[in-house]
Amino acid sequence: GKCFKTSTQLKLHQRTHTGEKPYYCSDCGKRFKTSTQLKVHQRTHTGEKPYYCSDCGASFSHLGTLQAHQRIHTGEKPYYCSDCGTSFSQFSHLKTHERVHTGEKPYVCSDCGNSFSQLSHLKSHERIHTGEKPYSCSDCGKCFKTLYELKVHQRTHTGEKPYVCSDCGKCFTTSTDLKVHQRTHSGEKPYVCSDCGTSFSQLSHLKSHDRIHTGEKPYSCADCGKCFKTSTVLTVHHRTHTGEKPYYCSDCVKCFTTSAKLKLHQRTHTGEKPYSCFDCGVSFSRLDTLKTHQQIHKGEKPYSCSACVKCFKTATELIVHQRTHA
Repeated sequence: GKCFKTSTQLKLHQRTHTGEKPYYCSDCGKRFKTSTQLKVHQRTHTGEKPYYCSDCGASFSHLGTLQAHQRIHTGEKPYYCSDCGTSFSQFSHLKTHERVHTGEKPYVCSDCGNSFSQLSHLKSHERIHTGEKPYSCSDCGKCFKTLYELKVHQRTHTGEKPYVCSDCGKCFTTSTDLKVHQRTHSGEKPYVCSDCGTSFSQLSHLKSHDRIHTGEKPYSCADCGKCFKTSTVLTVHHRTHTGEKPYYCSDCVKCFTTSAKLKLHQRTHTGEKPYSCFDCGVSFSRLDTLKTHQQIHKGEKPYSCSACVKCFKTATELIVHQRTHA
């Protein structure tokens, strides 16, 4: 009972009921309801892009695609979310966003049943099952599951760090790294241990901490079988087998197994002594040296001789004393 102004419009509409597609592509045989749809499709074969952007010269095969592109230049965002008021330049972007409110996840993985709000997210997820890594780095040949992962990786070659901290000016390669860093300024620690209530700024730090309670050491050394709580500690341990020392001092070319050891060493060149004694103001380059020094003020003597039970403030003093028994 739907009404139309022209017989042509009526005829086109009736094809939605009959399924008739009288226009077919001579290149691939695909069929279409209208000659216009066929004409647009044929551009996928010819490569024709008759619609040009007057601002930047980019060309497009669809008028609608050009119009969406031009909003990059104009900043126009005509599609509004009725739930939160966020605006979008493209209708498809609005539709995707609305799933944040509805919770709709129409794209389902046939392997494991996980569902996603965006088709691109499903496609990325499916590569976990297939192992496919279609995005390769032109600099080093390393392959990645997603275009985003490749872009982040390429910044290791270019040195690009596009995310800047507004508090201190420090730059980061990813928005996630920036977000984590900003917690050093805000003091935010959103990850809380359910066992003891200790809170952390990073989820990975909470997971490492949890192993104090569980005693779990899931990372084992393939060379000696020793187990560790974190992959970082395992990586450092591996270097005792390989002899690798990847951190180099630019002043004297001495090399180290960890960045922390390099940082300590560099203080011999800079003279930096960041650890100060509250009692007398003397400063030290190492935290452990400060702690040893503080025992002078406290009168502590934690190192005892097993031969005569005499006590000493430092391990060095104990070793010197033990030679009197030998």
